[in-house]
Amino acid sequence: MDFSKLPLTFEGTVQQEHLDFLGHMNVMWYTHFFDRATWNWYNSFGFGHEYHTQSGNGSFALESHTRYQAELRVGEGFKVYSRALQRNPKLFLMMHFMVRGRDGQIAAITELLGIHIDMATRRSSPLPKEIAALWDAQIAIGNSAGWDAPVSGAIKIG
Repeated sequence: MDFSKLPLTFEGTVQQEHLDFLGHMNVMWYTHFFDRATWNWYNSFGFGHEYHTQSGNGSFALESHTRYQAELRVGEGFKVYSRALQRNPKLFLMMHFMVRGRDGQIAAITELLGIHIDMATRRSSPLPKEIAALWDAQIAIGNSAGWDAPVSGAIKIG
């Protein structure tokens, strides 16, 4: 897969403290780095910290599904690329690809389902039109990648 058309949302290197007793990066760190990628990406297109702290709205994670495909070991660099897949008035589905630096192999893929929230009521609410347009632009970027997203089918927007 060519990730060049997708946003690069995080870069890192596996440190000793990221390892488990099996000598590879522990699953909790994949979650951590995918979360960092999420917020970097959100900030890059106007759905980030400022929106979540100043608009009275926010978002919650509803579901995630991660596939681990190759080990990451101490000292190995990796990059995370992000892709929006689809949305409806309240929900949005996205993927992150963690790619090993030394050979470009996908180390892990995570699919995430999020929901837009009115923070005053802490209930779901429709994405405002301007935010929906930002998500639509991100979906268009993902669709321009030239390949179908390798979704697991575990998460769907009904």
